[in-house]
Amino acid sequence: MQTPLLLVPGLGCTARLYAPQLSALADVAATHIVDHGRHDTIAAIATAALAAAPARFALAGLSMGGYVAFEMIRQAPERVDRLALLDTMARPDTPAILERRHRHLALIADGRYGEVIEALLPVLVHPDGVADAALVAVVREMADAIGAERFARQMRAIMGRADSRPTLKAIRCPTLVLVGAEDALTPPDLAREMHDGIAGSRLVVVPDCGHLSTIERPEAVTAALRTWLAD
Repeated sequence: MQTPLLLVPGLGCTARLYAPQLSALADVAATHIVDHGRHDTIAAIATAALAAAPARFALAGLSMGGYVAFEMIRQAPERVDRLALLDTMARPDTPAILERRHRHLALIADGRYGEVIEALLPVLVHPDGVADAALVAVVREMADAIGAERFARQMRAIMGRADSRPTLKAIRCPTLVLVGAEDALTPPDLAREMHDGIAGSRLVVVPDCGHLSTIERPEAVTAALRTWLAD
């Protein structure tokens, strides 16, 4: 029997972020991709996602997708059967990160969206992944598909998100916390913080992997999600 599974992409990412999992989990999950580019607050994105979702579902989000997942489970905890937090964090942005985001928004407003994507590439993937032409092409294709306007809207939503650390203890469903061992944006220490705060959660650290784990190490991520769905 297939489990309804909502997948929330990261900033500047499309359903392509989960392409390996969409096919590999088709026997156990009926997947739906959350549209996270129409609103400029995480709360509004979560509310819209819940309105379109099945009555009960499994929920997974990577990076920005994790921020949306936290808000969805705050708004409707009774509807989330299980939760997967992939390469994300419970904390809000630091002042340094907020300053960087403001610089990126200024570049986008100046018509220099491509420069923002190129600046982010080295921290989105494992250091070795920057030389992987196929992987880099996927990242650029997703960013092109999202476009400057939606990307800026997503970034503004991220900047205004809530601190999810105080609500970690309220999460009671089976929870997977997964992170790439070399994730430069949301490193393993932040994954361990979420794991420690969510009772009974399972922590998976994927070796030789950066921030975009679902496409960098798809087999390892798929295996972890399959175990989580069967839990």
